[in-house]
Amino acid sequence: MSEAADAPTVLVPMTAVDRRRVRRRLIAPDSTELLLAFPTGTVLVPGSLLAELGGTAYIVAAAPEDVAAVTPRTLREAAAVAHAIGNLHRDFIPDGEVFLALWDAPLEWLLTRLGVPFARQTRPFHGRSSWEHET
Repeated sequence: MSEAADAPTVLVPMTAVDRRRVRRRLIAPDSTELLLAFPTGTVLVPGSLLAELGGTAYIVAAAPEDVAAVTPRTLREAAAVAHAIGNLHRDFIPDGEVFLALWDAPLEWLLTRLGVPFARQTRPFHGRSSWEHET
């Protein structure tokens, strides 16, 4: 068990794009400056340890983002929407009773064309940014 598990923690909200920016300087919510220098290609996920300074662990949290909250009516509709969004190389993340995808105009057009119920919302998104193509 790491020492970070027992340390006081500060959650550092980061968007999907921010979680790819692993070599930079940022200010944590408690005003502590963090200097990130993770290896190129590192992808931070909610729950990742950013740093441990002065006995405090700084942990990644999913920041609220502009998302489409999609509510498919049937399993068939859910599969069709997931397939279409996947063809755009986007993450389609389950979140309670809805699925989330990062919002943009092409996604709005696709969901409207498919006729699936959706709403534009601001909420934490645990997936990858829309331009990430690797698995």
